[in-house]
Amino acid sequence: MKFNDFVRRNFFSFYNDIDFSSYQKEKRRLQAELLKLQHWVIKNNKRVALVFEGRDAAGKGGSIKRFTEYMMPRHFNVVELGIPTHKESKNWFRRYEKYFPSEGEITFFDRSWYNRALIEPTMGYCTKSQYKYFMNKVLKWEESHIDDGLIMVKVYLSISKHTQFFRFKERQVDPLKYWKYSENDRYARKYWDLFTKYKEQMFRRASSDKSPWVIINSNNKLETRLNSMLYFLSQIPYTNNFDYRPLKKVDKQQRYSINEDGISFNNLNYRQFPLLETLHGPKEQ
Repeated sequence: MKFNDFVRRNFFSFYNDIDFSSYQKEKRRLQAELLKLQHWVIKNNKRVALVFEGRDAAGKGGSIKRFTEYMMPRHFNVVELGIPTHKESKNWFRRYEKYFPSEGEITFFDRSWYNRALIEPTMGYCTKSQYKYFMNKVLKWEESHIDDGLIMVKVYLSISKHTQFFRFKERQVDPLKYWKYSENDRYARKYWDLFTKYKEQMFRRASSDKSPWVIINSNNKLETRLNSMLYFLSQIPYTNNFDYRPLKKVDKQQRYSINEDGISFNNLNYRQFPLLETLHGPKEQ
């Protein structure tokens, strides 16, 4: 199967050009459904793992934050592991297995074992033999856990090179987000095409009917969060008949205006508006 065929068959998108007011309403409705799902998980002793993958600045952490905003804290975990030790690097699957959810829990993986399929081979953090071993074993490993009762949902957030550059620049000038930007982000951009190659390989070899990947466009954060929630809900049998009716698509995004030093900036979207405010800095009193 060609990669483009995979994208057409596995690209999930419903919310397009949604305005901020509608986003807030729909997010609240979806979060209410997530609570129902969490109650089902607890009551039935289910184990659920949601995997978020994607390039830097794709919105993985922000999406997870909206998922868990109103969930019961005792019954979910967010796993975001750092640099592996030498022992962990050699026992890759075991490193993540110990963070799998217990009965009655949901675990969100902000990046996962698929580091070995994506960033590690791209940046040379693993050997070729480690990469090959992972790619040959990962599907059977996942499916064995699924057969044992684990419910697993894998989501890849796809960001364009232009949008990633914009978000990196935003991080660099924002006094509340500067810590998110690292030298590793800059180096990773140099290997954009190589990362893409490994990503396509991952989709071809690490996706099956039992453990599929879904791709969600992450160039618009609002749409990303809603699409991720809706897809997740649609994949978990927390209700006998999933009949959630999403809000209708809207024709126009909410637009903003700002006046800086006598110059009017109109028709701004929700990303451009705060960036202009940040670049301008605080006004003199």
